[in-house]
Parts: sequence; structure tokens; C-alpha cells
Amino acid sequence: MGFIEELEWRGMLHDQTPGCRELLSQSPQKAYIGFDPTAPSLGLGNYVQIMLLSILQKHGHTPIVLMGGATGRIGDPSGKDKERELKSHDELDRNIAAQMIQFKKLLNFEDGDNKAILVNNYDFYKNMNVLDFLRDVGKNSTINYMLSKESVKRRLDSGISYTEFSYQLLQGYDFYCLYKEHNCKIQMGGSDQWGNIIAGTDYIGKNIDGGKAYAVTTPLLTKADGKKFGKTEEGNIWLDENLTSAYKFYQFWLNIDDADLKKLYRYFSFLTKDKIEALEAEYSQDPRELKKLLAEELTVRIHGIQAHENVKSVSEVLFNKNCSNEYLMALPSEVFAQIGQEIPLLSLSSEQLTNGINLIDLLSEKTNIVESKSEARRAIQANAIAINKIKTNAIDHNVSVSDFFYSKYAMIENGKKNKYLLQLTS
Repeated sequence: MGFIEELEWRGMLHDQTPGCRELLSQSPQKAYIGFDPTAPSLGLGNYVQIMLLSILQKHGHTPIVLMGGATGRIGDPSGKDKERELKSHDELDRNIAAQMIQFKKLLNFEDGDNKAILVNNYDFYKNMNVLDFLRDVGKNSTINYMLSKESVKRRLDSGISYTEFSYQLLQGYDFYCLYKEHNCKIQMGGSDQWGNIIAGTDYIGKNIDGGKAYAVTTPLLTKADGKKFGKTEEGNIWLDENLTSAYKFYQFWLNIDDADLKKLYRYFSFLTKDKIEALEAEYSQDPRELKKLLAEELTVRIHGIQAHENVKSVSEVLFNKNCSNEYLMALPSEVFAQIGQEIPLLSLSSEQLTNGINLIDLLSEKTNIVESKSEARRAIQANAIAINKIKTNAIDHNVSVSDFFYSKYAMIENGKKNKYLLQLTS
């Protein structure tokens, strides 16, 4: 199964220009995808295209990551109903630096004849003045041709700036530069990029004698409910753990709709066709288990083995009713820090615990876990309060530093659902 055939099986092929399949089957090729640095991290939406580059590299071809140091300053109108807010140059540079670190973790840039290549398109334009651009690039496209692009047509009523209108010229010239400098004949991207990509194939055909360039696009990935993939009610799912914790990342995959599972397994798993189909048959009546396997594969790939182990520990503490005090005692400090991102984190100063705090006062006055002392007393007497997974019904119980793991964390539960992490501060 070749590259295009694998994309077809995975449901990841939307369109391709004639001859592309044959070109890829004849000899190793270079293909690129552009990424504009609009955020300090790549998101799951970007990861569809990273998977495309990963599969390309697996088939012996060379992936090129084109960072949009120039196009990011312009703003891509594709898929947008209004103008993008322009980022400062400093912010774009910081975003590029952060995303480059992520790319180097996700693709092979070190070994083999087809190791990935990283290019910043700012280098194509930094020494070009506006007259050169208009003469050498702008002269090759008519207004009628540019207006025919879907990304432009959908904005004609609401308005589009000359800046975003010119985006397709830059993307076309990017392709030309990569063709000339790296012999890159293929550009890939989402289906919303088709018009911009074709602008590049046309530019190459006009300006390089015998030049022939090709395009491959993926479908825009949506969920069963029609919403854009990679977003939740809280916003984007990021690949940076500081923006989306490994636990939330893992939970995202556990909570995907059953109707999306088959499609997402094909988009994001590195398992073989036979293995994926065997797992689907094995767990046809147990989609939850299949989701766990996909969640594990992706969490390990993006965040590492230790992060996945920590995620499992957090899940055990939060959801397993049989989780014990002994289990908590064995957890590393970073797992408690992770738990504090998922349940209410309440701070106490070490001075407040010098002589200990009566449990009733702790629950009511020091933390507001309950609204009053009488409510605290009733909860304790009803055996609803647990400290570090140990139930206590003693209203005169004193909480001290010895109750805190690493002299910093303690867990309080009020009933089955209300969980809180206490954190000591100096």
C-alpha cells in the first residue's frame, strides 16, 4: 500500500491533482505543509496535518515543515468569516520557536535519507522589496483568478483587506521557492487550502520551464455533531501540556463520540490497517476500551510515557471508589500537582497548621468546603468526610502537617463527588 492508498484507506484523502499518485509511486519525493504561528502551541487541528507528514515520512518520502514567519504576519482568510487579528512580530517569533520544538518531537529530523526539513518562509521575503514582489509575483495572477478562490468569494460581502486578499500570492510563491531550493513538487494541506495550493502549482508552471507541481488535500475533520474537531466547550485542545494538561488531553479521547471512533482511529493511530481492523472487531461491543487504547497511544506519543502513567494515577484517585490511602502515599509529588488542576485547589499557610486546625473549622472557616460549622459537624457525623481516603467521624479531629504528603498536599472528600486538594504555602 503506497502513500496515497494509505490515505484513501484512512479516509484522509479529499483531493489530488492528476499524476500525483504516479509520481509518489515512482521515486522518493519531497512534500510540504505550511503552518502559520498564530498560537504558542500546535493544536489537535494542526495534528491532522502532522499525521499526514508522518505517514508520508513512513513511506520513504521527505516531509518539509514550512513555518509561516511571513504568512503569519498577513493572515490566512481560508475558513474565516472576518479578518484575523494581526499578531506582533515578537509574538509570532515566540510562537515559531515554541512550535519548532514540538515539530522536532513529532517528526524525524535526525536520521535517514528522508529526515524532515524545517524552513521558515520569512527567509523568502526578508530581502524582497514591494516593487520586486508586485513585479515578480503579483504580475502572475489576475484579479479575476484571485477572486475565484473560495477563501476570497465567501468574504466579498463581509469584506476582505488587501492584506488577506494577497495571502494566496505569498503561499503560491512559497511553493515556487521550495520547488527551486529543495526540489519539492508536492504541497499538502486541508481541503480549505486547495485554492491557495493551486495558486502555487500555477505559478510554478508559468515560471519554471517544464515545471510541474502537485497538490494533495485532506478532508476538513469534523465530529459527528458537525462541530470542528479538536475543540471543546472550553476551547482548543493544545499539544503543550501547559495549555492543555496531559490529563485533559487523555480525557478528550476517552470522551469522543462513539460515532467518531472509527474515523479518528484511522486518522491518528500509527497501528497497521490489519491491527486497527482487528481491534475494532475485538471491541465492537466495548467502544470505551477502544477509546482507552487510542487515548493511551496518543498521550504517550505527545506527552511521554511518564505523563501517561501520571494520568492513570490521577484517574485512579478521582474515579476509583476503592482508591486507598496507601495508593495516595505512593504517588509522586507531580501527580498531586496534576490533581490540583482537575479539582478545586485550596491553599493554607503553614503557620495556620502550627498547632493543628480543628476539622470543623477547617471545613467551614478556613476553606469554605461547607457553608457553616453546623453543616461541617453533620457531614462528619454522617461519615461523609474523608481525609486522604480515610473516613473520619470524630468532630474533635485535628488536622496537622503530618496529614500532608510531601508536607504540601492533602485530599479532602465530602461525599462521593466533592473532592478538594489542600496545598500548604509558606
